[in-house]
Formats: sequence, C-alpha cells, structure tokens
Amino acid sequence: MHISVVIVGAGPAGLLLSQVLARAGIDNMLLERQTRAHVEGRIRAGVLEKITVELLERCGAADRLHREGLVHDGFNLSLNGELFRIDIRELTGLAVTVYGQTELTKDLINAVLAREGRIEWEAREVALHDVATRQPSVTYLKDGSRRRFTCDFIVGCDGYHGVSRSCIPADRLTLYERKYPFGWLGILADVPPCNHELIYCNHERGFALASMRSMTRSRYYIQCSLDERLEDWPDDRLWDELALRLGSVAGSMTRGPAIEKSIAPLRSFVAEPMRYGNLFLAGDAAHIVPPTGAKGLNLAASDVHYLSHALIKFYRETDETELLSYSQRALARVWSAERFSWWFTGMTHRFPDMDPFARRMQVAELAYLKKSRAAQTMIAESYVGSVL
Repeated sequence: MHISVVIVGAGPAGLLLSQVLARAGIDNMLLERQTRAHVEGRIRAGVLEKITVELLERCGAADRLHREGLVHDGFNLSLNGELFRIDIRELTGLAVTVYGQTELTKDLINAVLAREGRIEWEAREVALHDVATRQPSVTYLKDGSRRRFTCDFIVGCDGYHGVSRSCIPADRLTLYERKYPFGWLGILADVPPCNHELIYCNHERGFALASMRSMTRSRYYIQCSLDERLEDWPDDRLWDELALRLGSVAGSMTRGPAIEKSIAPLRSFVAEPMRYGNLFLAGDAAHIVPPTGAKGLNLAASDVHYLSHALIKFYRETDETELLSYSQRALARVWSAERFSWWFTGMTHRFPDMDPFARRMQVAELAYLKKSRAAQTMIAESYVGSVL
C-alpha cells in the first residue's frame, strides 16, 4: 500500500504533524511502538510558546487548552530564596501558556482518532528502507504479520532512541552532545502551586524549580547527583529540601503525597542535518535540550511548523524549495534554543567543579539581570520563543 507521509512516533511532534497535514488534505499515518496508554501516561513539561499554541489551534486541538491552560505573563528568578520577576508580557508583548504535555498529547490523539486518522499502536520492528530514493518504504510487525507501506516521505518523530536517525549514514551525520553532571529529581502532587508563576531558584544547595500543571496540581524539581536513588528520597525529605531551596516562598508551599517521582539526567544534543533524502527528523530524534526554560516541546512544534509548510507547498505547488531548506531553517531555531537552555542551566545550577570565583560570577549575572532592562529583555525574548 502507498501513503503520502509516514510518521514514525506518535508523541506530540508526530501527532501535531499528522493533524496539520490531514487538515491540508495530505494523507498520512503514524507508527508508534508503545501502547496508547503508555504514550498518554508519560509525564513531561508543559510551558507552551505562542507557536505551539497556534499549531494546536490550526489543527483543531486547542479547545481544552484554552479552557484549562494558564496564561503566564512572567516568571521568577530566585537567588538564595530572594525573588525577582521577569515580566515577559511587558518586555516582549507575548506570554506563555502552562498546559501539561500529558494533556496536550491526549487532546491530539483524540483529534487524530476523531477524523479517523490512522495510528498503528504497538508497531514492532519498524524499519525504514530506501530513504535516499524517491520511493522510500516502511515495514513493521503488527499482530504477528509483517506490513509494508511505500510513501513519498518519512518523518522520524521517534525520539532520541528511535530508529529513524540511525538510518542516516554515519558519514552524513554530525552529532553534537553535552552531558551535564547532575539530574533533576521531580515530584508531581495534587496540591496548589506555591506561586501563580514559575520560580527558577539558584541556591547554595543547588537548583530548584517550582512549577505547576494546573492550579490544583504542582510540579517541583531539585537538582541532584546522577547516582541518587528514588528510594532514598521519601516525600518528606523531598519537601524539606524544596523548602530550603525555595526560601521566602516556602511558607506558601502545600505538601502532599507524590503522584509521580522521577530522576532525569540533563543533556544537550543536536544532529545535523535534519534531512537525508526523503527522510526528515523532527523533535527529540534530532535534538534535546536541558529542561531549564522548557524548550523541548516547543522546538518540536517549531520543527512541525517548518516541515508542514514545506510539505503542503510541495503537494499543492510541486515546489520543493522549502523541503530543501527545512534542515537549515529548523536548525537555526534549534541552536538558538540550545544556547538559551545551556546558558540558563549554567546560570542556575551548581556544578561539581564550581569554585568560589564561578559562584560569584553566577551571583553577579543574576544581580545584573535584576537591575538591567536590556538583560531582562534578552531572557524574556528567549523564554517566549523566537519569532518564526
């Protein structure tokens, strides 16, 4: 069988692309190795830039987001418990929307299924063939039988460990990576947030983040070493450590039992180029950023923005110009976000080899941000996302 676009991976990037293409009349299908329940249950961040919200509107999946999402006009920085606010609305004219990626994923799945779009859950042994030719194909195992589709294009949205990127010859791919010597220990709890906006904390004991998914569900993180074990962090110990690092706002923090706890390592990663033949990469298959500043999901959305425009132009006008420039355009935005996430991580975290001079540089950087409108504009522009 033949289908125009095969999308490997039914996470937010793949689902968004599927919906946008379908609304433009371009037939496509999604292959996902996990179950629907697994995909819908993944806990991820949820600070959405304007481009991400606009894409959800464009593909008819933004109704619940507009009802339940929290529009934030700013965020807070804290140095040893003392807060100051960055007013992103006043500085840029834009805002961000807090809406959990878990809920966003559910909305997109429902939108795909409502139009009777095709998602092959539990597609095993996915293999991509002839991706450098005009007629690539995909094979996979489903319900005990081997299936094959030819297509015009394949889009790899299957994450860092997916099969898609490995189909690009090693001599045609350049990988850039930085692994950070710490992780984030996170707790999700059904308690009201301690503040109506996010708080990024630089503390002598390490970084902390006070975030939320709604006004009744909070998400907190603390910086931890990579050899920490979850069993060594019962809820009370984690709440106590958060209270120390949050400082002045800790009095408004409500404690409660964890719905979920996890430890995530931090890394920066970019693969260049994001196209090989008629295989395109999008989302975590091509790039990963540290979660500081919440760029991961938004970068996936910007990939979808560029790629969907290019594919629609190709099918409507037989014009390959934007397909040929997709990688270059997407990577310009990727490296901008990588720079911001790298800088923001370096300014807010304690590194194992940090000496007193480096610590004083962090303090000086935050002090400059507090008093300089120009510096606040720089961080605000990066936080709300590049104009596409």
